[in-house]
This record gives sequence, C-alpha cells and structure tokens, in this order.
Amino acid sequence: MQKTMQAAFLPGNSTVEMRTVPVPSPGHGEVLIRVKASTICGSDIRCIYHEHLGKGPEGYQGVIAGHEPCGQIVEAGPGCRRFKAGDRVIVYHISGCGVCNDCRRGYMISCTSEKYRRAYGWQRDGGMADYMIAEEKDLIALHDELSYADGAQVACGFGTVYEGIEKIGIDGNHAVLITGLGPVGLAAAALSRKLGAQKIIGVDVVDERLKLARELRLCDDTLVSGPENVAQIMRLTGGYGVERAIECSANAAARAVAIRATRKWGKIVFIGEGGTVDFNPSPDMIHDQKTLYGSWVTSTWLMEELVERLVRWNLHPADIITHRFPLNRAADAYALMASGKCGKVAVCADEELQNSAH
Repeated sequence: MQKTMQAAFLPGNSTVEMRTVPVPSPGHGEVLIRVKASTICGSDIRCIYHEHLGKGPEGYQGVIAGHEPCGQIVEAGPGCRRFKAGDRVIVYHISGCGVCNDCRRGYMISCTSEKYRRAYGWQRDGGMADYMIAEEKDLIALHDELSYADGAQVACGFGTVYEGIEKIGIDGNHAVLITGLGPVGLAAAALSRKLGAQKIIGVDVVDERLKLARELRLCDDTLVSGPENVAQIMRLTGGYGVERAIECSANAAARAVAIRATRKWGKIVFIGEGGTVDFNPSPDMIHDQKTLYGSWVTSTWLMEELVERLVRWNLHPADIITHRFPLNRAADAYALMASGKCGKVAVCADEELQNSAH
C-alpha cells in the first residue's frame, strides 16, 4: 500500500491546487476507498471553485474536494458491520450524526448537529484523491451491473433528481418541462423518460446542452431560453401546459417559466440551488390549483432504491458524462465544468478512465 497520494483542493480563485498528502487509515466504523470516479457538481463550482460562499459550519473547510465519489473498499476498519474489502460502493455525500430525527429518516443532508454534520468535499475530505475515508453508514452498495461512473452520478445528481421526481410523481399521462439542461436537468430527463413521460420539453441557454439533450434522445423538444418560452410550451401541449415541471437552473426567469407553463392542477419542483424568482401567487399558483415543491438532495434509502431501479431500467447515469480526466488534470476538469459547455465531467482512475461507455 502506497504511503502518499495526490489530492485536489479548491482555494476559491477558479483554480485547483494539487497536493501530495498521506494515505489515511480507517478508524472505527470507517472504510478506506480506492476512488474510481468522482464527478463535479455545479454546487462545487458556484460555492467553492470560483469563491468560498459558505459560512460557518456550512462553509468549505479547506479539505480535499469532491462530494460525488464512488469506488472500491480496500480496507475496512474495526466495527464495520456490512461492508468489507473488495465491495463496490457509492458515498452518500453528507455524513450526519446518525441519531437526530432527520438522520434516522435517512436524510443526513438535513442533519441538525452542527458538530457532527460534515459533507464530503466541504467539511471533510472528499473524493478528488486516489483514496478517501468514508463512514460505513454513509455507503450505498453499487450493483455489479453499474459502473463506478454510474455510481458517482447517483451520489448527488441522479439521487437529488429522483427525490424531486418522487415528490411530484411522473407517469405516462404527463408532459414534463425541464428548465436547465445541465447535468441535473439531463438526469431529470433520463429518469422522466424511464418513468414513461408522454412528452419531455427541455429549456436551456447553452447550445451544447440543448444539442446533448437531443443527441441522447432525452428531450422530445428543446427550446432556447427566452421570453417566448411559455407561449412555445403552450403550443407544444395543445394550449394546456405541462402536467409536471422540474426546475434545475436556479435562474429567476426559468423558474417563472416553470410555474407559468404548468397547467391547472399541475405540480412543480424546484431543485436548482440559489437565486430568486418573482411570480404572482393568485394567477400563477392559487387560481390554477398548482402545487410547488422544494427538494434538497435525497435520503439514503431512496438512493438505495434508485440504484435498484437503474438496474431494472437498464439506465446508466454515466451516459451523460461527456468528459473524463485523470486526477492530475483535475484543473482542466473543473475549468470545463465551470464553462458550462459540457455534460457531466468526471475525474476517473483505473478502468473508469479507460471507459467512455458503460
């Protein structure tokens, strides 16, 4: 076993700093993971890469970056009850106290303990390294039918979208609008397709994302973001609007479109983080009996359910990864993700670096 490893840190000035650090050893209830794939989240770009926006316990603590890791256990510490060396695992990206009400429900994202709630890649070392330490309770088993890159996508993006979709429900009776076709929006389209959505309409401002959504056949119609979007969506839905809308952009105008292009009795979920929105409650929501949900990440049990569903549906989240980089090119990976002119970007090792498909 090597003594040192490479790891990526984010100083907050749109650069990546590579350092040589010791390979850690697992403590009680912990495992040491050989990281095979670690994908980059838009939240990392917005809140850490460009500048450190988080404050206090929620802020970036100068740790190894990366909160979407997947890999193989090489050593299990004392006290582990389920996982062992050789197991393939996804890391749920927030480690909670485990005993508060939210943690007991599986929603460690909402852990109420300021002392023990620590997100991987934000307050504790994450997956942008050769190896990482994770607590056994934070692990999700990765089925053999899924690649490590598939699993990294589940760790945050696909898990987050699955939670939002579970809140609003999608089936073959529904036309679905997705505002924002970044990796989260593409995940929303892929899951909506497998759930049988009758029509999927995607909206974005970036040509590369619109093209990718069409090439992957994730959207039936794609629209360039603009003031005519509501009218365009009405025409595409026979004048009624969509039954379901999934807002992934955090853009004020796009959020307003998601609300106004949803038909009477429809349901909308906001997933994109940050930003604001202006709408008129009575005509936009109340009079049309619409329901608006907020959704933040997911739970460990729903993440496990998603992994099972992905196998059942033969859906591979890695299909929306457009670029893979080795760890020593992490700076290029973050810069590309920050440009927005891509699908999902992954930092990979071993077999995942060689694989461009599942």
